[in-house]
Amino acid sequence: MSQEEKTAYSQEELKEFEVLILQKLASAKEELTSLKESISKKNDSGTDYTASTSKLLEDGADTLERESLSQLAARQQKFVINLENALIRIKNGTYGICVDTGKLISKERLRAVPHTMHSIEAKLAKK
Repeated sequence: MSQEEKTAYSQEELKEFEVLILQKLASAKEELTSLKESISKKNDSGTDYTASTSKLLEDGADTLERESLSQLAARQQKFVINLENALIRIKNGTYGICVDTGKLISKERLRAVPHTMHSIEAKLAKK
């Protein structure tokens, strides 16, 4: 049976994707926790600042770094949510089906981007 004829992945195939997603989800949550800790530690200002000009420069650098870490954390949070949504799609039987074309998304694409809801053809067509 070719991939074009299939309308859904088998339970065994879905289990493989579920394991992959759970692994990625665990590491993504770990990284998110680390980012959040880094952001909160950046709020701890040291008391050993003496020169006012130096303090201003360091405060500016700290603010910039905190903003950068916040953006990374937001992206990581979105990734975690997308992975969790993919697990829901596995449970309800819609995982691996392109929301635009209704066709199966290739296994290669799902292994690379396990939370995707679009086939590569649909993704390219949107550009």
